[in-house]
Amino acid sequence: MKLKLGYQELIAQAMAHIETLPLGQAHGLLNDENTVFVDIRDVRELEREGMIPNALHAPRGMLEFWVDPDSPYYKPVFGEGKRLVLYCASAWRSALAAETLQKMGVPGICHLEGGFSAWKEAELPIAKRPSKP
Repeated sequence: MKLKLGYQELIAQAMAHIETLPLGQAHGLLNDENTVFVDIRDVRELEREGMIPNALHAPRGMLEFWVDPDSPYYKPVFGEGKRLVLYCASAWRSALAAETLQKMGVPGICHLEGGFSAWKEAELPIAKRPSKP
């Protein structure tokens, strides 16, 4: 089956329209109270590999619902006007997600260059996934 548009083209199109935050710059924002790192990976990835310290876990499948104030699943953290740095494992899902949120009108969206894999490879801080209360 030949698709009209494959995943690589979708990612390339998204990357042309979104901000990609370099690792060093992202690391510098780690303790910035006006920045929220948003981990969109599957919960099993977080449990297996950890996550960026103090990142918010927002599963990719729920992201649009969590950011929309009209959704019954809305999370107020997305309406606080903070810079949102999305990341996944390799910056593919986060590129697509950042483009979608940008289209929705969410301000301050960017994604992490290289994703969590690059963060880990650069030996930047990693935390365990917090336990549910």
